[in-house]
Amino acid sequence: MKRSSAVLFSLVFSLVLTSCDSNRVFDTYKSVPNAWHKDSIVSFKVNPPDSTNAYNLFVNLRNTNDYKFNNLYLIVEMVFPHGKTLKDTLEYKMADPSGKLLGTGITGVKENKLWYKEQVVFKEAGEYMVNIQHAMRENGKVNGVVDLEGVTDIGFRIEKPQKN
Repeated sequence: MKRSSAVLFSLVFSLVLTSCDSNRVFDTYKSVPNAWHKDSIVSFKVNPPDSTNAYNLFVNLRNTNDYKFNNLYLIVEMVFPHGKTLKDTLEYKMADPSGKLLGTGITGVKENKLWYKEQVVFKEAGEYMVNIQHAMRENGKVNGVVDLEGVTDIGFRIEKPQKN
């Protein structure tokens, strides 16, 4: 009986958390099996709700204590419906000076909401593609990290800007 109550409480709590997120327009994660290979591109197909409002875009990342770097380099590419492509190389801080991983979460998994772009208006109607790839290198080494350990999930989020 206690187990079913705990499951019910967990389900209700999850629903409350997701229903309170009124700014969310798009929020999806994809799992990374074992390690994130340098040639593995995580892609998201996005159909924005309109072409008049501005939105904030985020890369979401879940990582464990196996993540051994204090930063993260990503290549994020947005492909527009009519073929135009924007590609950015981004750096994010992943740990404080003491080495403690940043992000939210009380378990061994930390969740990071990383800014990608703000006040984006999707002027073209149709499907956009967002491609995310890591570009990590170790200090003093030319070749990139082949298998980035400690990343469990990559996500992409679109949200309405918060009103002041």
